[in-house]
Amino acid sequence: MAERVEAWWARRQWSKGLDVPYAVGTYRQAWAAFPALIRQYHPDLNAGVALSQVPPAADVLLLWQCDAGHRFAATPSEQRLRPGRERRRSAWCPECSELAAPSRVVAMPMCDSVDDPSPTKAAVLRARRPTKTLQLCDKTPTLPVGTPFVSACAPKPASAVEDRIRADLLARLALTPGLTAVRVGRPFFQHLEVWPDLVLPELRVAVEYDSIGRHGLEHVGRREQADRRKDRALRAVGWEVVRLRTAKLEPLGPHDLQLTAWNRGALDRLVETLRGIRGPLLVDAYAR
Repeated sequence: MAERVEAWWARRQWSKGLDVPYAVGTYRQAWAAFPALIRQYHPDLNAGVALSQVPPAADVLLLWQCDAGHRFAATPSEQRLRPGRERRRSAWCPECSELAAPSRVVAMPMCDSVDDPSPTKAAVLRARRPTKTLQLCDKTPTLPVGTPFVSACAPKPASAVEDRIRADLLARLALTPGLTAVRVGRPFFQHLEVWPDLVLPELRVAVEYDSIGRHGLEHVGRREQADRRKDRALRAVGWEVVRLRTAKLEPLGPHDLQLTAWNRGALDRLVETLRGIRGPLLVDAYAR
């Protein structure tokens, strides 16, 4: 059960036999990918304990304050998993999220008497959540799983860096350009296709460029879970994934690369990773 930060800190002092069980900066790297949480955390609200002194997996209730001034208590795990679909700086605040998407009230039919123990009356009083059926997009062409193609639903590149990566890689390797999607065997949200940033059909490798975005909400929390699900869907149909992870994002897969910036050195590392995945003979056959 989660405990208050004062009690948690005192217990750690006792168990470790130290006045400062975790030095300032101990977990700075673990929190670096969550700049919105760093802004919302205030040591003066948490008994003077800095965020970099709190393990991300600690079962402790911390106080946070969002950009709108709302204060709320949450554990580190709850905060790291809280961001949803909203691309807003306040997405970690439950009060802001509720104001943005208020809960719907289910109206219940009136009955003659609430004291009537009739099973039919009791059944009427219970509000039933409507069953949601997954509606798949009908624009996905009927293709064998694992087939790359040009999708009508694929989003446009999210950043100029993706265009640069695509241009640099295609200048190094003579691969088929223009493909935007891969047919998968199980639904990925409402589609039977996924849209990697770069589709390399001859190598059957998908390349993703990951950054935390303008507000620090991209590829963290639930979005990281979606990334992992996307990778599993691709690997299930014989593709491999290489993620170019920036802004302190940790690797998700065995071939992911951590980069500080996209440059010639990063291109060399990516090509070498492709050689390690599919073998130098195959990759070098497409070298320009």
